[in-house]
Amino acid sequence: MTQTNNRFFDEIGRLMNDAAGAAQGVKREVDALWRSQAEKFLRDMDLVKREEFEAVKDMARLAREENEVLRTRLAALETKLSGGPSASPAPPPPPPSDPTSPAA
Repeated sequence: MTQTNNRFFDEIGRLMNDAAGAAQGVKREVDALWRSQAEKFLRDMDLVKREEFEAVKDMARLAREENEVLRTRLAALETKLSGGPSASPAPPPPPPSDPTSPAA
């Protein structure tokens, strides 16, 4: 079979390649637009980042631990100042609710 140079099929092939390239360009543009809109939406919601949340959670845990140590020291000092174990110290207040718990 002889090979022919048909300009029509060459042009159709080039047109299809150009259309595929244009479609990929449009897809990239749509993806970039979608991503920027999603980022804007999340920024407008004023959400806290995970790193910030974890840092505040650790700070709250450390503050609770320090509060327990200080509460124990205070009870010991009150007992010592009141003259011994015969005096009944006031009951400790209930622990504060955990601000990082899901119910809060």
